[in-house]
Amino acid sequence: MDHYAKPLPEFTRLEKCLAPYSTPFHLSGEQTLFGDCYDDDHYTLFLQSGTLTINRQQDDLLVEIITAPFILGLNAGMAGCGSQYTLIAQTPCSGFYLPADATRSYIQQAHLWRDAFCWLSWNHKMMESRDGQLVGNNSYSQIRSTLLVMAEWDETLRSRVGVMNYIQRRTRISRSVVAEVLAALRQGNYINMSRGKLVSINHLPAEY
Repeated sequence: MDHYAKPLPEFTRLEKCLAPYSTPFHLSGEQTLFGDCYDDDHYTLFLQSGTLTINRQQDDLLVEIITAPFILGLNAGMAGCGSQYTLIAQTPCSGFYLPADATRSYIQQAHLWRDAFCWLSWNHKMMESRDGQLVGNNSYSQIRSTLLVMAEWDETLRSRVGVMNYIQRRTRISRSVVAEVLAALRQGNYINMSRGKLVSINHLPAEY
């Protein structure tokens, strides 16, 4: 059993329940959703196709790149305050959104709290994994973990995202340090890059 696999049956049931009451959206590449920011205290969002970047608005930290199917803000409003993010399409995207209070009401009516809990549990596990990669680790460990994340992407996404920019925005490690590590890994034939994009990973040493 893959403990990191998305709970797709639960996504489908929640999608079927909430879509009729929602507002659809369609984005082209590099287009921003919700204008300046998405407030996770007000909306639940379903990404049905495509890829989005989530950037923390207060400091433009790149929180993550998400691919469909995905749900944001399923527990919106439950804690009494939300966070603001900028959502930018990396590829053509489509999906829908609806107010957080409506989400809770329809989930209650359809008795789908178990499905909502399964999705939230999976999302929490993903955030724990991200924290394990970045929090309290040295610069090389953070760079190494981020490269391994990128290696899991499909070829289309890797061809669109620059390695240097992604690592620096995700970790806030200085560009000079990132450049030095990437140059050493390329020289040692540990990674293959082309025009700043990751092609493949041969093997990444545990220590720099």
